[in-house]
Amino acid sequence: MAFNYFLSLLVVVSSSSLLCFSLSTVSISHTSDQTLVCALTNTSHLQCTSLPPNPIPFSLTGTLQNRRFSGVVSGNGFVCGLRSPLGSNTSRVLCWRFSANGANMSYKRIYKGPELKELEANASRVCGVEKVTNRTRCWQPVFIPRSDNYDSIALGDDFLCGLSKPPGRINCEGEGNITNVPSGDRFISIAAGSRQACAITVDNDVKCWGQTYTSPPSEKFSAVAVGENRSCGVRWVNGTVTCWGSNNNNGFSLPRRLENVHFTSIYAKGLIFCGVVRENYTLYCWGEESVFTPFPDQPLLPGPCRQDCPYSPLPGSGSLCGNGMMICDSMNRHDPGVLVPDTPRGQLDSKDKTWSKKNIAFLVVGCVGTCSLILVVGFLVYKSHCRCRVHDSGRLDDNRIIVDEPKLERRLSSLASLGNHGQLVEFSIEELAKATDEFSAQFQLGIGSFGIVYKAVLSDGRHVAIKRADLTNPALSGITRIRNRREDNDSAFVNELESMSRLNHKNLVRLLGFYDDAEERVLVYEYMANGSLADHLHNPRLEPLTWERRLTIALDAARGIQYLHDFAVPPVIHRDIKSSNILLDTTWTAKVSDFGLSQMGPTEEEDVSHLSLRAAGTLGYIDPEYYRLQQLTTKSDVYSFGVVLLELLSGHKAIHMNEEENPRNVVDFVVPYILQDEVHRALDRRIPPPTPYEIESVAHLGYLAVECVVPCGRERPSMAEVVSNLEKALSACLAAPQTEPLSRSATN
Repeated sequence: MAFNYFLSLLVVVSSSSLLCFSLSTVSISHTSDQTLVCALTNTSHLQCTSLPPNPIPFSLTGTLQNRRFSGVVSGNGFVCGLRSPLGSNTSRVLCWRFSANGANMSYKRIYKGPELKELEANASRVCGVEKVTNRTRCWQPVFIPRSDNYDSIALGDDFLCGLSKPPGRINCEGEGNITNVPSGDRFISIAAGSRQACAITVDNDVKCWGQTYTSPPSEKFSAVAVGENRSCGVRWVNGTVTCWGSNNNNGFSLPRRLENVHFTSIYAKGLIFCGVVRENYTLYCWGEESVFTPFPDQPLLPGPCRQDCPYSPLPGSGSLCGNGMMICDSMNRHDPGVLVPDTPRGQLDSKDKTWSKKNIAFLVVGCVGTCSLILVVGFLVYKSHCRCRVHDSGRLDDNRIIVDEPKLERRLSSLASLGNHGQLVEFSIEELAKATDEFSAQFQLGIGSFGIVYKAVLSDGRHVAIKRADLTNPALSGITRIRNRREDNDSAFVNELESMSRLNHKNLVRLLGFYDDAEERVLVYEYMANGSLADHLHNPRLEPLTWERRLTIALDAARGIQYLHDFAVPPVIHRDIKSSNILLDTTWTAKVSDFGLSQMGPTEEEDVSHLSLRAAGTLGYIDPEYYRLQQLTTKSDVYSFGVVLLELLSGHKAIHMNEEENPRNVVDFVVPYILQDEVHRALDRRIPPPTPYEIESVAHLGYLAVECVVPCGRERPSMAEVVSNLEKALSACLAAPQTEPLSRSATN
């Protein structure tokens, strides 16, 4: 019998990833003088209504009325639904804000990424736990928990409590004065109210703590819900509910009408509690004394649908969930033959709790092996989901698959045979040397991907920029990308010549001609009189750019990159988008330059079985996913452009020094402010704050930048979407003040 008991406990531990005790299917929200109750119906659709005395049905907008949800949470004036389509390994969190009359509940997506197994909310914040990594993420406003080891979480007004893998340990963090947190690693579920929290132990006891908690009754419970200065629990013996806490200095108790009703799950927010009835899965809600039925005769989901249950499922839950899924019955958490509902675990015979060392050894080995297998499989699933395919036309590491790369001469010969030189001038080295006074340092403009750039005036009076590869100049040591510098410069030269000879767009710097022989590689470009975007953002001697001009430059550059991705055949991935590679002509038109690191993307007709490509780019701009997985897509350019947008907003370099003179990434500095809707705190202080109607465009630019730099490339917008959003932002900036402001959801 003891062996069966510990075996059942092992099932709880090894299956904890399936048991999301705090994933809610019912939520309660407050706004002004109304209380809104939302629940998932027996078809997993989201349904909302306000409680009496003025019940108003709330409807969702758009096609979401027919979408299935796996969880729902609410705060003050908002409700959020969790969508985790079966087999997708991804989740989306969609939130609605509602008004007093319940009309036009428009929504916005606050999360799209790896699958979430937990979702919780307090009055103003939403937090979730990723299924594979156990990473805890919080939004609206952003909050970064100290630990990534929570299996489930509970939120109070200004604190977060997390439970590690059950039976686990509880840790609380945040600004709230949350005290008397229980110790030990015997807890299996957790719940929180505004200023207190409660948890259930492996013995079905309830422990509570916080600023205003009242000690619970000495009974056994299968579920607990915590409200404002009060709590209720579902008795483990028979499913009836008892309540405790304060009610206007009196004891809080369950309304008499519900004393003999059997519940399977309960929920709380503020002064309101709701419970799903075990008999027919309908919903009762109660407060001080009143009892409400928000959805009369409507069966609801009494808990989250799961693919597997380590114990008995709720009767009939298979038909509620569909797709072979079921809802786990927390009252029958263990083998009924070992532990029946009227025999609490604490009353087991002490002699049955003794195990042999051999059995313990088998248990430990089994736990370690099972957990290791789950972690490995989970990591592979996560990595494969977030992996982006890569097209490779460059070199690979020696220990990788070897691709036959043509020699430089063959590539140049092929390029000439295709007639791509036709629109280019083949200059003599003598003319170029004369125009730059033998490539004198006084004519230098900067350093490009494979050489030094010089300003020059040709014999016909044209102002040009000349880029020359120089293998001996020590200034080039910092831009060496891969292996031998000569090979790199040759490859960059041909990349740029191949790209620029066939590209023609007003927002790409125009290539005029070239020179090449065994010793020299030179490219000649149109001259960009107003220098680079980086100059105007970071050079204190230059007049700072206005918000309108910054938006215009961003749109110009985005159009140039979109042309590379969507209209060039084959597509081109730039790989080195940065503010110093966005140049400005005499009319302040922005143009993308420096294609030395560019790669040809696949056409639609090609078989896109991509290979790994060694990451290249500039520190601070390079896509972290591309750097980590060595896989290249157009979304890598999107990330780099997102960093440029953050530069435009803040005036800070991609990597800059903070107040303590420590290096800081502009993404780490600016993004948190944007997520907290406080973009004004990160704006460039060299120019006046945006006007009331400019700030909408600037905020819109910030939200777009955040979407461009999300960690997983699949979740970033395309450059076509970026262009569309920048066009809206610039139009709003140029429009009259009475124009309807942009919404944040437009960037979604």
